Amino acid sequence: MEETVVATLLQLIVIILCARVAGAAAVAVRQPRAAGEIVAGLLLGPSLFGAFFPDVSHAVFSPVAAAPIQILSQIGLILLMFQIGSDFDFGHLADARNRKAMIYVAVASICAPLATGLIIGWESAPTLASDKNAPIYSLFVAVAFAITAVPVLGRILREYALTRHETGVIAIAAAAANDAVGWLLLAAVAAYASAQFSLSHYSLQIAGLLGLAVVLFVAGRPAVSWLLRKFPIQNGLLPSSLIATVFALIFVTGIATEKLGVFTIFGGFLIGLLFHRHTAFVTAWNRQVGSFVLVFFLPIFFTYTGLRTNILGLESWSDWMWCAGIVAAATLSKVLPVHIAARAAELPRHQALTLGVLMNTRGLMELIVLNVGLSLGFIPPKVFTMLVIMAISTTIMTGPILQFLLRRAGQPAHTLVEA
Repeated sequence: MEETVVATLLQLIVIILCARVAGAAAVAVRQPRAAGEIVAGLLLGPSLFGAFFPDVSHAVFSPVAAAPIQILSQIGLILLMFQIGSDFDFGHLADARNRKAMIYVAVASICAPLATGLIIGWESAPTLASDKNAPIYSLFVAVAFAITAVPVLGRILREYALTRHETGVIAIAAAAANDAVGWLLLAAVAAYASAQFSLSHYSLQIAGLLGLAVVLFVAGRPAVSWLLRKFPIQNGLLPSSLIATVFALIFVTGIATEKLGVFTIFGGFLIGLLFHRHTAFVTAWNRQVGSFVLVFFLPIFFTYTGLRTNILGLESWSDWMWCAGIVAAATLSKVLPVHIAARAAELPRHQALTLGVLMNTRGLMELIVLNVGLSLGFIPPKVFTMLVIMAISTTIMTGPILQFLLRRAGQPAHTLVEA
């Protein structure tokens, strides 16, 4: 036990400090802090530090601490999703045009990349996955293309102060719908790959999710109002009993969503939606709890993921050509269809293009898809690395393009919100 504790603490020291430095460097060059934290993980992993200093890397990143670090990273995601849900002004969706845009954007951001990923998977299977089941391999690639990373997108929107702007609200609402469908697709593909797919079980999953959403909407909102009256905010500070109760609600709902097949993080998001009307609570929570989540928990997730990625695994010119093609296809299949869908919903051109760029932020949520495919043996290690590079590239390109578009629209983009 002591060995595991010491190994975990050592990894936390390295991860948090390196992520903080890399995040500050990213902000200095006008990139979102999340991009720096992702790169920090790559540099610490087998792509650089692990390749040149394997003995030191093995000593620092001992396998005995892998499970605790992974659990901490998932807790951080759940808490971040709560903050994302609570921090957005969904009142913008009361406008019929914005609701229409959200639906159009959500559909476009799922269907077009899904079809593109299916084609790319099928065409690349003979070359990159000749020893795999081509249809299942293609399905995993398709789901990876379709994902939009809600946690990373949410953090980028927070850093650019867009959480209460209608563009940010449309993007995060569409991304949440996108990911909910994505996880259902992942559950279906994983079950199909394992020869355990059941239409009746899948239908029950969807019905269960809808039932949970209805229960939270009908009973959850008055319960939250009662809870805040029971434990009122005093001098801008949340009572410890209120914080403890909210944590319990987040984790219980996370367990419920995991049992329904869409992972624990969406439990945090659903509970966050119940609190977003209570601005005093949201402000106090972000001050007391939110900063700790962003400084401690989130870097663990971003950095830990980079530790499992080996860019040096792509050795040939052909590998890199395939990788470039995957990045280009994934980007175009998100940005262009979302832009067209937003224009069809009568949004201005600059806002439509901004939504396309935001929805292209896959971050590392799709690594869950990739890890499932890798663990089941349907995604080869090289393709795993290519898709990780695609996820990182689409995240890193978001910052500079977003700044350019915001400046063109006359919105301030010169100052990131420090986290």
